[in-house]
Amino acid sequence: MPVSVSPALRGRKLGILLSIAPDQPGFAQGLRLAETALNRGVDVYLYCLDEAVRGAEDPALLALQARGLKLFACAYAAQRRNLSLTGAALYSGLGMLSDLISATDRFVSFN
Repeated sequence: MPVSVSPALRGRKLGILLSIAPDQPGFAQGLRLAETALNRGVDVYLYCLDEAVRGAEDPALLALQARGLKLFACAYAAQRRNLSLTGAALYSGLGMLSDLISATDRFVSFN
């Protein structure tokens, strides 16, 4: 799919919170929103919380990260699910989520 960068959106910041399991429709919807935003030149910050930390290594998510998506995940949620904290995501606490909410132009949640 060709990338259509919109000059009006270039440099805008979108924050996305995913808190649902990767097998739920909302997870894929969040990824599609992230992809669309990236295609239009928007800086995208995605935070995985609760069950979504299981998808922090999802190949579709990693492909978006390779295109510029900034990927964060909740360290506590990963530890509670006995998941490795090594990987592509930057594992952090809810303070980082708060910073993302305040630093982005728009923030949406899929839960």
